[in-house]
Amino acid sequence: MPAISIIIPMYNVEKYLRRCLDSVKNQTFSDFQAICVDDGSPDNSGKIAEEYAKKDKRFIVIHKENGGLSDARNVGMKYAKGEYIMYLDSDDFIHPQTMEIAYAMAIRDESDIVSFTYDRIYRPRLMVMHKLGMNTDDIRPWRIGKKYDVKKIKSRTTDNVFEYATERAHNAGNKNRRWLIKHCQVWKNMYRKSLIENTPFIKGILFEDFPWWSAIMLKAPRVTIINLPLYYYLPNFGGIVLSAKQLRIMQSLCTGISNAYSLYKKSASDYQMKMWQEKFMWLFVNWAYRKIKYLKTAQELDTARDEFVRMNKMGVFDSVPDEWYGLREKIYKFIGL
Repeated sequence: MPAISIIIPMYNVEKYLRRCLDSVKNQTFSDFQAICVDDGSPDNSGKIAEEYAKKDKRFIVIHKENGGLSDARNVGMKYAKGEYIMYLDSDDFIHPQTMEIAYAMAIRDESDIVSFTYDRIYRPRLMVMHKLGMNTDDIRPWRIGKKYDVKKIKSRTTDNVFEYATERAHNAGNKNRRWLIKHCQVWKNMYRKSLIENTPFIKGILFEDFPWWSAIMLKAPRVTIINLPLYYYLPNFGGIVLSAKQLRIMQSLCTGISNAYSLYKKSASDYQMKMWQEKFMWLFVNWAYRKIKYLKTAQELDTARDEFVRMNKMGVFDSVPDEWYGLREKIYKFIGL
């Protein structure tokens, strides 16, 4: 049984895949299983992954019909044998010590989740270069060669993830702002398998990380937070989110909100519900509502209105923090209340 299983969904990423898989192969931590899920990719992604599997038994390749990112992650979990699980998008890559650091922290603190962050210099740097028409394919992150002494890494451990997790980008005045787990991308955490194995991702939606992370928080995990930029996130210059129609984005957000709200209404304490609504739900409601202005046809607007009417009937908008009161009034006006 490996210590860590890392799940890598693949679809049309042959341009970046070797860099991704090399970053896994070259980890300073060797006790891992890399599960490469070929999600019906029409390019050579599956063949490239097979090359790695033939040379290194720690890599396995699963070929399946295209079902989307959530489905690929769910399938990958079926083959995961590790005590801990990591997710890595196949156009991204990780620091050589990512597994070493995350596992050491998990064992030391008996944590269910170890949360790190992504390099906030690398991504903007690539975006600027792209806008200037420069080639970004071989740009190496400045801090990828930094060697960390695991014993000297500063961290914070908590049994109250709601105190630290937030979707807010700006947190001035927050006493814990240095240790905040910002946003809910699943790939910047390592998880105990027993914590997440019965929580699948919602198939067929965008931004599936939000309802999934909401469900995981509700399980009250013990979390170790480190502020190291161990993940290298490639800007999406034209992928699924940027090219998706606004209506589909809005519908995906509404599905995620509805799914998570139903779960919280059923199982959350008053404290958990309040914190989740203030720090996550209403930010996603705002995001979904902003998409309405991009809808062009009467049919699209009717579809959007139906989504918000459905959420209102569920009670999603019943409790509103003062800062979002104006948004709720706009929503009520939109749906005719």
